[in-house]
Amino acid sequence: MKLLTSVSAFSLLVIGFLFASSLTEQNKAIARRAFEEILNKGDFELAKQLYAKDFVNHGIHRDASLEEDQAALKGWHQAFPDVVIAPEKLIAEDDLVTVYWTARGTNTGTGNGLPATGKKAELSGITIWRIVDGKIKEEWSAFDQLSMMQQLGLLPIKE
Repeated sequence: MKLLTSVSAFSLLVIGFLFASSLTEQNKAIARRAFEEILNKGDFELAKQLYAKDFVNHGIHRDASLEEDQAALKGWHQAFPDVVIAPEKLIAEDDLVTVYWTARGTNTGTGNGLPATGKKAELSGITIWRIVDGKIKEEWSAFDQLSMMQQLGLLPIKE
């Protein structure tokens, strides 16, 4: 009887691990799809499928809704029409996916308050998404805005 109980307990642990592993892989696939299709290709309509209706991007000073978040992303695409945002590292645990990414583009347009400088910029950042029921529900992001502004010649570089 003890053997049967031990085998049952072990089986439940294995099933739980496999389910959790499968869920984290699904969440990573959602994150990859958001990067590939929305952030890179500008398929903003896909946001309705991948993001929860009550999505919140937690900013340093205030939170942004999905509409505000997508408007800012569209602004980046206007400022950098050739932008490529590559997810370099994806780490998932439970309902969280962390993505370390690198963005490269040429500032040939205006958007998000930037003038068109014609200069190339490269920056990196980290985005953490909480994914619930297959939808991106919350976001926390940080990226090197100072370096970007210096590369565009909009802020001096201190030596």
